[in-house]
Amino acid sequence: MLGREANMAEWEAAACSLAAHREKLKREQSESAQQGKPRELLQRFGKVATSEHKGEIAESGAFVRQKNRFTTPFGDKEGQLPVEAGRYRLIWTPLCPWATRQMIALRLLGIGEDVISVGKVAPVRTENGWEFSLDEGGVDPVLGIRYLPEIYADTDPEYQGRATVPTIVDVKTHKVVNNDYHRLTNYWETVWQPFWKEGAPDLYPLELRTGIDALNEILFHEINNGVYKAGFAQSQEEYEKNYRLVFDRLDWLEEHLEENRFLFGDRLTDSDIRLYVTLARFDTAYYFGFRLNRKRIRDYKNLWNYAKELYSIPAFREATDFDAIKRGYLLGAEENPDNILPDGPDNSVWTEPNDRAEKFGKLQYGP
Repeated sequence: MLGREANMAEWEAAACSLAAHREKLKREQSESAQQGKPRELLQRFGKVATSEHKGEIAESGAFVRQKNRFTTPFGDKEGQLPVEAGRYRLIWTPLCPWATRQMIALRLLGIGEDVISVGKVAPVRTENGWEFSLDEGGVDPVLGIRYLPEIYADTDPEYQGRATVPTIVDVKTHKVVNNDYHRLTNYWETVWQPFWKEGAPDLYPLELRTGIDALNEILFHEINNGVYKAGFAQSQEEYEKNYRLVFDRLDWLEEHLEENRFLFGDRLTDSDIRLYVTLARFDTAYYFGFRLNRKRIRDYKNLWNYAKELYSIPAFREATDFDAIKRGYLLGAEENPDNILPDGPDNSVWTEPNDRAEKFGKLQYGP
């Protein structure tokens, strides 16, 4: 026993030393990256952060997501953002669940790019933040910027948070006016109704709003952001706590979807969009990258068939890019320093038949 205890003590000491060395390397790399940026780039970025490691990790090791800075609502009241076709540009990436929610809602409602123009950043975030490397010349053709932090710094030189997607930019003023992913889909679903297509679904019906808001709050804390709280945790305690939180809620949802086609019975709502974007990323990214490996979504009967039915709807499928999801989460990650991209998983299974029509009848999601 004494020999085993001595070995354990040696292993623990070695592990502590290795952890301290890794933390030192992380600090040095961060400082080196910052010092290596050209002065012009630093001036264009202002005080904008380009990583969650700045200000979003608590002493306990918990990931505490930054609050949204630009939250002015759309509407016709004083101080609100005017609902005006052609005035705003949405910046998104198919990597991001918060941004993908916007694209799904816009497509379901039929709000086209003649109303809200759309720009897309590359799925792998650089040390300089989100980059418009997919565009010709590496510059957004409307905003004229290479990196998203540029327009955040231009909007508010004192802003110290991350430049996030989705971002809504007022192209008239060339300023960021909203990055409130919590409420943004709700604006498309209400005050932007004059620009809906004929027969668009009511995704945020008045009679269900109290329930939708309550469920969305749960989904945010325990599913949408729950996976990040587990994946970005820097202590075993925080990781395990959020691991249990995520799977306890997935178990509850699995049971709920046994008797309900959607989260609110037979009504497709904003809540379904919010749940879907996490389910669509789970097996490809969160199961491996965030160590949420108790079960895959395809191991749940009801959640899996529910997710496949949503994927069969064009607005959901067209906004889902599994390759971008895999690249965005796994390339550039600290846990993957050699940037090796896994071959799997096989996402062709998303097009396989589901059992929802057999259980609930023909799929309908209109008014």
